[in-house]
Amino acid sequence: MDYNSLTRPDVLEWLLEPSNPSVRFWALQSLEGKPSIDSSVQVTQKAIPGSSIVKGFLKAQASDGYWDLPNHIYTHKYKATTHTLLILAELGVPRIPEVEKAVEHLFKFQLNSGHFTTVLPKTSRGFASQVSDTCCLDANILYYLAHFNYLDDPRTQKTIQFLIDHYDTTERGWKCRAYPVNPDGVFPQACYMGLCKVLKCFSVFPAQYRSREMNRIIDQVVEVVLENQIYKYLRNPDGSRKEKFGWKRFGFPLFYNSDILDVLGSLARLNIHDSRIQDALTVVIDTQQPDGKWLLKHTFNGKFWCDIEQKGKPSKWITLRALQVLSHFMTG
Repeated sequence: MDYNSLTRPDVLEWLLEPSNPSVRFWALQSLEGKPSIDSSVQVTQKAIPGSSIVKGFLKAQASDGYWDLPNHIYTHKYKATTHTLLILAELGVPRIPEVEKAVEHLFKFQLNSGHFTTVLPKTSRGFASQVSDTCCLDANILYYLAHFNYLDDPRTQKTIQFLIDHYDTTERGWKCRAYPVNPDGVFPQACYMGLCKVLKCFSVFPAQYRSREMNRIIDQVVEVVLENQIYKYLRNPDGSRKEKFGWKRFGFPLFYNSDILDVLGSLARLNIHDSRIQDALTVVIDTQQPDGKWLLKHTFNGKFWCDIEQKGKPSKWITLRALQVLSHFMTG
């Protein structure tokens, strides 16, 4: 079996339909090989803010730039400012004025250390806090700041350095007070979900933004992921590995959650090839439907401003991501 046998022309045409400029924007680049400067890519991205879904998110934005609550960027899930900015980035929205206003509001929540807090501090002592957990929050923020072209902003660089400084070389990851609930039930003691989100944000950074220290961390984190065969990071009582079944139920958007496709996408962007991903690839191949598409199995519909696709139905987003990773690992 090769990539071409899994790809149907009618499915590619479906992904490239102008009616969904967000999917078309990413498909033109990753499946059609168009560079970001190509006129068709640029025209498509300019159409994204006018799509019905994006307009629904932008309509819910307050005049001061935030979504939902002005003094909290994380509550209420999944309507808050940071969740919404993450969705907009994944939808391919360019750096428009609404995004810039939201990002400036977001930076009000950045502590002196570079870490982001969910609640706006009331005093200088609050901004001096040395809290260092919830790496998934910082990672998701960096993911969309990279997409919106904020990597050269000194404030962004401060958060990048924060993640680098708080990387635990012994545990090969980042600590989180919420993980693990049962230390004996997982293989990595550092937060595996957060680790995957940091890997994702680092994977979208252009090479010139990856320092030697960052590349060293990426190499170690990739090895953790490969040791876990991506989705087998749970531990049975006898010490054997156990798969995270939910990671086989593909969803979009994922927020702080992850799944096989999410992590495979990071590995593909980092040009990783390793036999230990084969089980995960098999899951992707085996879940393709007879019509060549993939289904949306996991969704937060009803919890954010606009629903995206229907659960249990053919999904352009899941199909796009499946073909992206298969095209890398089966043709590279």
